[in-house]
This record gives sequence, C-alpha cells and structure tokens, in this order.
Amino acid sequence: MRKLSLWLQVHPVVGDGAIAAFMLLLQVAETGAQSEQNRLMFWLLLPVHLMVTVPIAFRRVWPIRSAYAVLLASAVLVAVQEDAVVGALVQCVMIYTLVAYTTRRIGALYTLLVGVLFLVELFIGLEPTDDLVQLLIVQIMFFVMLVGFCWALGAFIGARRAYLAEVERRLRNLEFERDQQARIAVAEERNRIAREIHDVLAHSISVMVTQADGAGYAMSKKPELAEQALQTISATGREALSELRGLLGVLRNPGEDEPDRIPQPTAANLHDLVDRVRALGVTTSLELTGDFTGLPAGIGLSVYRIVQESLTNVVKHGGAGAKADVRAVNDGRCIDIEVVDAGTASLPSDLASGGNGLIGMRERAVVYGGTLEAGPRPGGGWQVHAVLPLEPP
Repeated sequence: MRKLSLWLQVHPVVGDGAIAAFMLLLQVAETGAQSEQNRLMFWLLLPVHLMVTVPIAFRRVWPIRSAYAVLLASAVLVAVQEDAVVGALVQCVMIYTLVAYTTRRIGALYTLLVGVLFLVELFIGLEPTDDLVQLLIVQIMFFVMLVGFCWALGAFIGARRAYLAEVERRLRNLEFERDQQARIAVAEERNRIAREIHDVLAHSISVMVTQADGAGYAMSKKPELAEQALQTISATGREALSELRGLLGVLRNPGEDEPDRIPQPTAANLHDLVDRVRALGVTTSLELTGDFTGLPAGIGLSVYRIVQESLTNVVKHGGAGAKADVRAVNDGRCIDIEVVDAGTASLPSDLASGGNGLIGMRERAVVYGGTLEAGPRPGGGWQVHAVLPLEPP
C-alpha cells in the first residue's frame, strides 16, 4: 500500500485523473435524473462539462490554469442556467488545491471570484417566496462553511508540505556537510602523513648522504672513520624505515592484522636528535628550559619535527663551519623554540622563498594556534623561531 502511495506521489496525474473520472460519472448520473429537455442540454454542453471535470487531473501539475479553466466552464453553465452541482464541488477542490500548492494570495483571489459566481447564480435562479431571506442566508452560510473547510484543509496540507520540504532540505544540507567534513578530514590526514614522511625522509636522507660523502673521502686514509660513517648510515636508515612503517600503517584497512608500531618521537627525544647531528660533524648545542616530558603528544611531535627540519636545513645548507644553537622554553603557557644556524654559506633561493620544509613547519605551528618565523640572520646564517601555545586559543 505504501509503494502505491509513493508511486501516486510521483505520478499525480494518475490519481487526480481517477478523481476527474469520478466527478464526470457524478455529472452523468445527475443528468440521468433530470428531465428529457435538461438531458438534451447536457449533451449539447458536453464539452463544457468536460472542461469542468478534466482539469482536475492536472490540478497539481498546472494548479492555476486548471482552476481558472474550471471557473470559466462554470461561468458558461451559469450563463445558460444549467445546474452544475458537480461544478461547485470541483470549484471547492480547486480552492483547496490553490491554497495547498500555490500561495494564499492566489487562493484568496480565486475564492473571491468563486463567491461572485455563486452570488450571480443565486440571484439568477431567485424566485420570490415568503422565506426568501431565510433561504438566502442558509445558502450563503452553507457556501461559506464549505469554502472555509476547503481553505482550512488546503492551508493545513500546504503547511505540512512546506514543513516536509524544509526537513528534506535540511537533511540534504546535513548530508552535504557530512560529506564535506569527511573530505576535509581525509585531506587533513593526507597532509599530516605527507608532512611526517617529508620530515622523516628529509632528515634521514640528508644524514645518510652526508655520511656517505664522508665515508668516500675517508675510505683510503682513515678506514675507521669510513666504517663509523657506514654504521651511522645503517642506523639512520633503520630508524627511518621504522618511522615510515608506523606512518604508512595508518593507511591500512582497520581489519588487517598490524604489527606493533614504533611510537612517534616527542620533545623528550630532542637530545637524541642533537646527538645524531653532532655525529655528522656539525657543532650543535641544546638548551631546554622547563618540562618537555609531559607535553601533549601532538605538540611534542610538532616541537620535535620543527627542530628536526631546522637542523636538517643546517646540515644541507649550513656549509663549512656551520654551528647550530637550539633553545626551547616551556613556561607553562607556550613552547618557545629558536634554532639559530651560525653558518656563513649562502642560502638556496628555493629555501629562502619558502620550501616544503618551511611550509610543513608553519602548518604544524598553525594547527595549534601558534606562529613560526624563518629567515636569514643579519650576520649570516639562518634563524627559525616558533611559538606553540599549550592552551587552545
């Protein structure tokens, strides 16, 4: 039954056509009960009677046109003094249709015209009787009650249709917003993974390239240094592989069995990071003020990655005699990070204009409502200064 109702909503002409056929049958039955002369007039005016009933089939497709077609046909019947009880019922249906499917202003205008037509028909067929006034009052009251019922029903159905349409619109908006939020979340996760992979690969590969160059120079003169460089390359490669497995593991399906992942580094691992840079021959100092062991995981990882990317740039672009000073302060309200490169080598133009590393550092800072500034120092070298608030802005 529900399927039939939904099908009729999609094809309104079918259901309304059945109503139009029923009204036409009533009109024919009414004519059969009349005298022979009236029946002859009915058949002569058959096109007009069809014009009264057929527009019902299209009342929801073309409500205004259908309503005024019925009104015009009813006016013709009134002009020839043809009884049109069914026409009055159809006019009531059209009042309901206009109020429910168009605006109340259009419905009010149509109701006014129907009232004028009713009064004209009433006075045309008026015959003097003793109870003429009482008969007029009764007929007018009946007309007002019938039209008022149709109007109230149309207003109720129209309000319900408007409510359901608004609910459907909001549901569509919610679905759209949900899809947009899902896309944004996926994009943010992709960006986060891309930043992590960039930071891991940029640092580890820079260390490995530097050590490999050193091993090549020391291979013949100082084999022990070459062996130490190869060990550093091996350890750095293994560490990078472990971090990459942990990062790429989040792309797997949740149902798959996953091995234990290596935990992400935090600010507490800055000492190990600085020791690895020192092993490359870059003089590096580290000064930590405050507690860096109990930071939130996201902020701790951002502190580590910002320092890591800054030191990676020192290794890659610092040149001979490069020296890095790392200072980080936790005053309980924010983390203040400063990495100063005292090297004298000229800075590549792509880094000076903002490479992927600098973009990633800025994004990490902005995610937590912080700021990051990076640029050349007046006396040479490079400086990175970041502030990460511990409380959300």
